Amino acid sequence: MRSPHSWRSTLAAGLLLLAPSVQAEGRTPPPRTSTYEQLEVFARVLSYVENNYVEPVDERKLMYGAIQGMLETLDPHTVFMPPEVFKEMKIDTSGEFGGVGLEVARQGEGFVVSAALDETPAARAGIRVGDALVAIDGERVRGLSLQDVLQRLRGPAGKRVLLTLMREGFSAPRELALIRDHIRIIAVEGALYGGVAHVRVKSFQDRTAYYLRKELERLRTLNGGQPLRGVVLDLRNNPGGLLEQAVAVSDVWLPGNLPIVSTRGRKGTQMNEERSKDRDTEPDYPLVVLVNAGSASASEIVAGALQDHGRATILGTQTFGKGSVQTVIELEDGSGLKLTIARYYTPHGRSIQEKGITPDFWVPETPGGKGAKEEQREKDLERHFKAEPVSASEPQVRVHPKAFAQEPRDWDVTSALSDYQLRTALNYLNDLAS
Repeated sequence: MRSPHSWRSTLAAGLLLLAPSVQAEGRTPPPRTSTYEQLEVFARVLSYVENNYVEPVDERKLMYGAIQGMLETLDPHTVFMPPEVFKEMKIDTSGEFGGVGLEVARQGEGFVVSAALDETPAARAGIRVGDALVAIDGERVRGLSLQDVLQRLRGPAGKRVLLTLMREGFSAPRELALIRDHIRIIAVEGALYGGVAHVRVKSFQDRTAYYLRKELERLRTLNGGQPLRGVVLDLRNNPGGLLEQAVAVSDVWLPGNLPIVSTRGRKGTQMNEERSKDRDTEPDYPLVVLVNAGSASASEIVAGALQDHGRATILGTQTFGKGSVQTVIELEDGSGLKLTIARYYTPHGRSIQEKGITPDFWVPETPGGKGAKEEQREKDLERHFKAEPVSASEPQVRVHPKAFAQEPRDWDVTSALSDYQLRTALNYLNDLAS
């Protein structure tokens, strides 16, 4: 075990190594009292714990805990991932992992379900967005880190896990026994309804845009090689993923050199703007995008870009409202840091942070429904960024959802569909194409 003196030396050396780069960027170096003295306090506490705690301490666990505690003072999307968790995160973006198909977010000292991936043990068990996760295998999750919770949810396929959940309307928490499965997220799937395509994008992983284009070609072939009469792009319950894939999916329907998304970092300085490319653009058929409270991040980028350029009509309910960009940094010991570095904006300069994308037509899950109040959104997460005030020099673009002047009429291929939002979208496109 290192001596307390070695820890102080290491911390001080680290600070000195960072100082030149801070000065080179033209920033004022932090005053001694705000950094050196705080590091000295940290080193002193560490020394006391290492030398006087009643039992020997795990040095690695201690330092990881300190890092996690530091990051938990920031926004809920900035997290530290120990090597085993970081390894799983990289597997996730490839679309395969062992688990139950749940995504969770911190709420206070506890956790709530932010997504239950389709065709996974969690979805089949009826777990919903907004359900409070009380315990895993009998151990309460209150006070645990997000990484600890994710580790407990993941595991080899075939292994049982017991979840305790609370929901509005329950008189007491309920237990659900799930069998972990090998989760293979098929990012894109589609179906054809009388020449109108329904294409569902479940997440934004490696090559999502490639598989989307392949699926559209498959549906055209299924349509006898004839042009599609319209497309429903279904982004419901899509929690997001890779920013580059959100840009590529938006580019499928946008002609060249149009802005898709811009990002602004600290002090509002623009970091980057992504624009569409003038090749392989889909024909100008009617396009509807379906969204709900589970549509987040990359999904909102796509919906916002297609809405701002008037390329698609947005149907459904208000989206999640995650308007921040994270970068993932692999550290020397195999751990990872997911760090919020920017906010993103739609082509018209709209930030969806805390607010979400407002649909052009409000279509609830069920006829006459108003939308589920218990659905979790960004604004409900502890420490989330507040919506940025709109500058007087920027256009104030607001979308006000409308009701249909006349409900789209059922046609023969949709009358048996139980999915009211999808049925409405297909009927709307059929009326346009008639």
